[in-house]
Amino acid sequence: MGKGYYAVVRVTDFGPYVTKLILPVQGSVREGLSGGSFSVYVERRNSFGEIMLLPRNWVSRDAKEPSCGYAEVTDCYSSDFYGSRCDEGSYIALELANGPAHSITAEISAPDGFNVSVISDYRITQLKPFKTDKGTAAGLLYDRKIGTRCSDYSDFRESISHDREQPLRYGYYIPQGPSKKKPLIIWLHGGGEGGQETKIAYMGNKVTAMAASDIQQLFGGCYLFVPQCPTLWMHDGDEIYGRSGRSRYTGPLKAAIDEFLENEPGIDRKRIYIGGDSNGGYMTMRLLIDYPELFAAAFPVCEILYDENISDEQIGTLAGKPIWFVHARNDTIVDPGETTEATYLRLIAAGASNVHFSYFDKIVDRHEGFLNEEGKPYEYMGHFAWIPLFERDCDFDYDGKKVMDGTGQQDVFAWLAQQSLD
Repeated sequence: MGKGYYAVVRVTDFGPYVTKLILPVQGSVREGLSGGSFSVYVERRNSFGEIMLLPRNWVSRDAKEPSCGYAEVTDCYSSDFYGSRCDEGSYIALELANGPAHSITAEISAPDGFNVSVISDYRITQLKPFKTDKGTAAGLLYDRKIGTRCSDYSDFRESISHDREQPLRYGYYIPQGPSKKKPLIIWLHGGGEGGQETKIAYMGNKVTAMAASDIQQLFGGCYLFVPQCPTLWMHDGDEIYGRSGRSRYTGPLKAAIDEFLENEPGIDRKRIYIGGDSNGGYMTMRLLIDYPELFAAAFPVCEILYDENISDEQIGTLAGKPIWFVHARNDTIVDPGETTEATYLRLIAAGASNVHFSYFDKIVDRHEGFLNEEGKPYEYMGHFAWIPLFERDCDFDYDGKKVMDGTGQQDVFAWLAQQSLD
């Protein structure tokens, strides 16, 4: 058996990946490290220990292949215990390629529609010798994971509601800082993040961004509540992908929210915000229609509540609520002409004064450095509009103009932090 290693997980715009491996060594590394010093072989397994058969990509869902192979090492250097580069360290950090073109290092996958965690076994083999203060090191093998370091979501906690008929799992974040009352953001996940593994609801998309310092500072600290649906929020009791506009989970979800509010008296009841993507955008609209008095504002992303299911009376009520829609014109999963765009135009016609709509032509990588085969910025599927949301690129309106107020340019979260039931 070889030596042990640490895996570093980061939640990227495309989900959680092992982005770095940290290898303990005897002595202090002096020289001789390069990108070719080690090879990294990965086998991704299910809970039964079997190598998983997984889709090649989000488009070719039926084309499955064994999930194993070599990960690309993009950098190699001496480091400290946390993987930070240093001149002479007793650890070696291997940075791994990640993103849409490198699924072998992804921490989750969707073999049957829902994302699940995968068990990744790494075998790290030394290919070239290097020098330490103890001499020359050669023939090292690492094949045992000591632990995982994942600061992106380590502050999230998990629980389950107590509804008798339909309890719901949920992740949540408690803000730090002064004891004054703080707002709450409720995030409802998309169709791929349902199931029975709570952390998928806040790791599958970059929901963890809302716990990062820049967004937290906007609100003076903010609670996060991320419930998980066992199937889909749009399950109407008869059809999982129902077009009826109803949901069997409306009652259980409202009960879970009420329970969380009761358990956390530090939440400012006048500053409760709700958002979600796709299937979660559907339920965002559903709850906003059914309980408009509860929410100070909403931010539905690529939502799928068909406009045909919203009455003129409901449009009249929604026109008085602060709402910021996000969608992409080239979304092939949810037609914005039947959902977001149609509803937005009706709201504007009804006199809505605080409703915005960031309407992207397409979703292109702007922050991670992910590239396509031609070396150009990677273009995501048009449905992935939550990516610019969490990267804070949603700062323009339906007419293409930047959203401004007295303090300057606004994105969804800066705008959200200013909304209140007062």
